[in-house]
Amino acid sequence: MKILVTDDSKMARKMVIKTLKESSSSELEIFEAQNGLEALDLYKQNLPKIVFLDLTMPVMDGFEALEKIKQFDKNAKVVIISADIQKLSMDRVLALGAFNFIKKPVDTQKMQQILKKIEESENNEI
Repeated sequence: MKILVTDDSKMARKMVIKTLKESSSSELEIFEAQNGLEALDLYKQNLPKIVFLDLTMPVMDGFEALEKIKQFDKNAKVVIISADIQKLSMDRVLALGAFNFIKKPVDTQKMQQILKKIEESENNEI
């Protein structure tokens, strides 16, 4: 399973990847991006099954990256992982088409729920 993890903090990316590996029994191919522009480019090149995206980043923030990824692929599964849990931000990303919103730091239990939800949504699309 291809997964794209996007955060300007290397430590935050490592934490998400660690949690992903603990939460998934699937073989994972993980790509990392430091900002929204890198995420968009990597998405177009690799078409990952899931994108984990921070909101506050340099160059291109998560809001813009989410919007552009969804314009490129309306079926993209983008999960926002952010410390910004203001209702306005949550509403905005859901309106832009985010699959889910997780508050940092993400734990194994929450990650397992997200992966299960994505799997279920794919089974429903078939």
